[in-house]
Amino acid sequence: MLATVLSCAILGIDGYIVNVEVDIAQGLPAFEIVGLPDAAIREAKERVRSAVKNSGFAFPMKKITVNLAPADVKKEGPGFDLPIALGILAATGQLETTGLLSDTLICGELSLDGTVRSVNGVLPMAITALDRGKQYFITPEKNAAEAGFIDGLDVLPVKSLLEATELFKADASPMPYRSAVVEETVAAVHGGDDFADVKGQENVKRALTVAAAGGHNILMIGPPGSGKTMLARRLPSILPPLTFPEALEVSKIYSISGRLPGGTGLLQARPFRSPHHTISNAGLIGGGRVPRPGEVSLAHLGVLFLDELPEFHTDIIELLRQPLEDRQVTIARAAAAITYPAGFMLVAAMNPCPCGYYGDQTTACTCTPLQVQRYVGKLSGPLLDRIDIHATVPRLHYKEVADGRRGETSAQIREHVLAARVRQAERFAGLNIFTNAQMNVRQVKEFCRLDSEGQALMRDVFNRLGLSMRAHDRILKVARTIADLAGAGNIELPHLAEAVQYRELDRTYAR
Repeated sequence: MLATVLSCAILGIDGYIVNVEVDIAQGLPAFEIVGLPDAAIREAKERVRSAVKNSGFAFPMKKITVNLAPADVKKEGPGFDLPIALGILAATGQLETTGLLSDTLICGELSLDGTVRSVNGVLPMAITALDRGKQYFITPEKNAAEAGFIDGLDVLPVKSLLEATELFKADASPMPYRSAVVEETVAAVHGGDDFADVKGQENVKRALTVAAAGGHNILMIGPPGSGKTMLARRLPSILPPLTFPEALEVSKIYSISGRLPGGTGLLQARPFRSPHHTISNAGLIGGGRVPRPGEVSLAHLGVLFLDELPEFHTDIIELLRQPLEDRQVTIARAAAAITYPAGFMLVAAMNPCPCGYYGDQTTACTCTPLQVQRYVGKLSGPLLDRIDIHATVPRLHYKEVADGRRGETSAQIREHVLAARVRQAERFAGLNIFTNAQMNVRQVKEFCRLDSEGQALMRDVFNRLGLSMRAHDRILKVARTIADLAGAGNIELPHLAEAVQYRELDRTYAR
């Protein structure tokens, strides 16, 4: 007696079909699972046995062999419990297949009483089911919201093994589940954080506006308590909302990580990740014994905020160089190399020196020049080259603190950002890039041309600051974004001069 049930596994952020082949033969009672299962799958034998019995079915006292094909790829997680149980019931004639089994993808973990528990990665599994031409997808009820966003796929949520078997009866007429996209305001998504609540710091707000408009990385330098963290946490409130394809792409990462908000199934806002400086290499970049996405991937299409940047271990900081350039990370293991997307905006904050008061007008700095140099020297030149904007965040004066007037709101700033993004979308139509920060060398030459005055200024800055070619191109990208915010077709001298002012560390610290 042989039965085959279709399930799905995850490799990277994409799914692939797994054929769960169940053979029941005469012989001494045995239950074997083959096809490179991990410990969680091997333990499925006990969960499936108890779930089948406690659901009112007979468990065969024969030789049971379950093969997970393709057999040369390692399988992980408890999501094969439900397809294995249904395969056993189909092979023993206790399940009416009615031809539906071959057109249905199934996943789910079983408890001992037959209840179906949620699993990770349901969203990419649903996308795989649609891509492979399957009509139905049986999923745990708690995961239905994820899969329900996929048009063209009938999602059938189940609470128990018994409920799953009811779907295969000839007279069954299940109602597919559909998720509704919830439109949320930016203020609701981000807890009401608004730039209008920030006192003063107009120059930093401007720098953050430029960063948001062009997708640029930004580093804020200032004394303790000047508002660096407060400003960074409000950056998502001025970013453009996620498009539906972007929301699916980000939600796939959160789905396989088990981090999707309960009941939503789809991220509504751009991610904002703020890891502590004690994070490990695998925690930041991804990896581990069972490779999982790191913070750089969880921040994909959103913001990765690193507070007190020099406090991170130097090796950890340097790991950012490759994803900042390539917008993806590849984790190589003996069995396979897995690539995760990492197209994030880096927002970092730091003090100007160990004591925090270098250059402060009210509190004297107690650090020696060598200590300042060593502190800033934790950030290598190649890393700083990849950070487009360096912005000084000065200490506020009492007059600014006591000023009761509200500044420009996040909604107002976001209108400027959206207008600049529209200009970039028109400029890059058909090029598969969406922001100025993503331009390559050829595109910088095409879209960031300077007039004679601009070339003279750029030549002087390049020689005086000793810029690298990467820093040179990033200044031009920022200037292009400033021109977009101004609605200008070409980069003019004021746009370029403002972009040069955003190279604070190049101008302040001799390296």
